[in-house]
Amino acid sequence: MDISANQIFESFKGQKVLVVGDVMIDSYIWGKVERISPEAPVPIVNVSKKEYRLGGAANVALNLQALGAVPVLCAVVGDDNEADAFYKLLIENNLSSEGILSCSGRLTTIKHRIISHSQHILRVDQEHDHLISDTEQQLLFSKIANILQNQKVDVLVFEDYDKGVLSETMIQEIVKLCELKSIPTVVDPKKRNFLHYKNVTLFKPNLKELREGLKIEVIPSQIESVKQATAILSKELNAKAAFVTLSEYGVYITDSQNSYHIMAHKREIADVSGAGDTVVSVAALCVGAGFGLKLTAELSNLAGGIVCEKVGVVPISVTELVAEAVKAEILNG
Repeated sequence: MDISANQIFESFKGQKVLVVGDVMIDSYIWGKVERISPEAPVPIVNVSKKEYRLGGAANVALNLQALGAVPVLCAVVGDDNEADAFYKLLIENNLSSEGILSCSGRLTTIKHRIISHSQHILRVDQEHDHLISDTEQQLLFSKIANILQNQKVDVLVFEDYDKGVLSETMIQEIVKLCELKSIPTVVDPKKRNFLHYKNVTLFKPNLKELREGLKIEVIPSQIESVKQATAILSKELNAKAAFVTLSEYGVYITDSQNSYHIMAHKREIADVSGAGDTVVSVAALCVGAGFGLKLTAELSNLAGGIVCEKVGVVPISVTELVAEAVKAEILNG
């Protein structure tokens, strides 16, 4: 352990992180079910509470903010009532809207979750997942390029949810611009663009994404299986480092010289929602700070475990992370 808790605070504090990807609203509708509809064999939910929260790439921004960083979102929303709600949420959470593009004729992604007696009854999604137009891509890229050229950005995160913001061309152009500016790039991928993220700094799939992206079977309980798949991935993408999250089997991180398998910490799991967002947020800040592979994996793995003890999608603070890292003897107090 050659780094202290205070150094983590200072390293994360004030980092400017550009988050490029798919934003959405997470809508929660709570109520009671006391009878079945006479119109169809479905429950009637008597609504008692509604709430809108920032989701997708916007939740990553919230995680980064809670860790002491300054996130800037670059994404698209529609030209609809939900877009108005999204902008309002940005204001409420002290997040900038300078990188947000409103697209006429496109739906703002919103996921309605209907919950009764702590049971998730139904989810209703409103979204367009087709690729944004060439003109919209150019407008969004102009926003991204302007921020990268005129502001000091410490790290860029691609937060891909397959909703149509990121294309192969867009990804390539952003990576090239980051390379020119010596800005590291971190990727949280999905299936559509999985093999389009060439030459990035850190590529972070989960087990499901690794299997689907490479179309091979990977057995997480057999670390050699993970190593072989990750070697194929690294060669295909020419990524400087690959970081695979393996749920209860921990995480595996590797570059061309070193590799580490960090086991998961034993936790009382309450909810895994948002764990991936937390992991990529911590990993991005570690990359931005120039931390080594092992420390990046250890802190990110620990953060993912902490958030799984919380109910709902809730960011963790840097204070929580540091306290747990000292307890786990990852950091000096």
